[in-house]
Amino acid sequence: MTHRGFPSFPGQGGGQGFGPPGGGQGFGPPGGGQSFGPPGGPGGKGPGGKGPSGGSAPTSPPPGFTPSQSQAYSLSGGGGGQYGVYAVDPITLRYCLYRYVYIWPSWGPGFWAWLIFVGRRSVAGFRWTGRRWVYFGLDTRQINSFYCY
Repeated sequence: MTHRGFPSFPGQGGGQGFGPPGGGQGFGPPGGGQSFGPPGGPGGKGPGGKGPSGGSAPTSPPPGFTPSQSQAYSLSGGGGGQYGVYAVDPITLRYCLYRYVYIWPSWGPGFWAWLIFVGRRSVAGFRWTGRRWVYFGLDTRQINSFYCY
């Protein structure tokens, strides 16, 4: 079953879609959590001349490769002896606005995204499902590492 047009993810209780349990109104990691998004909803304006206008999804798929996590920046400190992973402040994700970014979340496999909002505690944008872009939001505490392309 999907929630508001979002796909279900493995390991998600009850087969619900991407969002809080019980069909809440927000967006977040599987298993619930805080609902959030860019101010004014998913149609926030981006900087002129960068990416799609009006905070819309890209019109083409992301790059056809999966970056190496050893090249990524870590929000969780890069523990476990991961070579090449640097701990950074979550606000550093702003450099990935209106660019393709690969995100490794703490709760599942990595994915390509197109960020249109970055706050101190959350990010929002569009996530590539393998066939199309869907709107998503994520608490920065749920991001292990990321790679801007």
